[in-house]
Amino acid sequence: MIRLLPLLALLLAACAPQQKSADPDIDGATGTDRVAPAAPAPPTTSASVGQAAPPPTPEPEAPTFAPRHLTTTLSGIAVEAVVFDARSHRLIVADQPAGPASRWPDARAAGRALGGLAAVNGGFFTPEGEPLGRIIVSGKSVGAINRASSLGSGFYVEKNGSPSLVRRDRFSGGREALQAGPFLVEKGRGIDGLSRKSSSARTLVATDGRHGWILARTGSCSLAGLSSALTQASIGGVKIHSALNLDGGRSSEIWVSGAVPGGPAATRPLWNKPVRNFLVLKTRD
Repeated sequence: MIRLLPLLALLLAACAPQQKSADPDIDGATGTDRVAPAAPAPPTTSASVGQAAPPPTPEPEAPTFAPRHLTTTLSGIAVEAVVFDARSHRLIVADQPAGPASRWPDARAAGRALGGLAAVNGGFFTPEGEPLGRIIVSGKSVGAINRASSLGSGFYVEKNGSPSLVRRDRFSGGREALQAGPFLVEKGRGIDGLSRKSSSARTLVATDGRHGWILARTGSCSLAGLSSALTQASIGGVKIHSALNLDGGRSSEIWVSGAVPGGPAATRPLWNKPVRNFLVLKTRD
């Protein structure tokens, strides 16, 4: 009996329950590391799934502005101009099929007859009074494209209601068009190779490449000098992107109605000669 006591004690010890480890990082049931709870997933965004961010809201377009007449000086060259917004106003070609002064003796007469707000002389013409280049009046073409001279290097053209200044090799017609030249400024840059010798009054049409436009007559200057003065210049808040030379010298004139702020005005020296056609500023219908 006494010999059985040690064996009984061993059996009782083996059946006693085991205590769990006090180490909080060890699982007492499996003997493996505990796994910490997963952190909550971040919210899903359009960028996280590869979608493009929404485009920025475009800035509202500037409101139209009314035509106005002004005078200024650029690099010592006197400039008389009318600035206007092509969204509310437009230029039309006023031609005289029977030749200079056959209908209107000057820009004032042409502008008034056509209900215009301003007018300048237009493109070049031959000694016989024929246009030196192509013109289009209300969709009707007159004259042949001048491909031989810098005096026909560009066009003022209105096509599908939108005006622009284009090179003759890119001209493809329009409702209104007037061929003239040379370009004085193109895409914001002056034009190389223009004459520095002949100094004369000039007439020009210019644009900022969007809605701002300019009709202007200048004091005596060379084409090269005028190109330099216009490059990076602004007239009446319209920064010049492109400018096209029109007929000048004794043909150069400008008329502005009294309905235009800063008007009325009419600059046409007594020695000026009659011209074949005009550009007339009108309110859009």
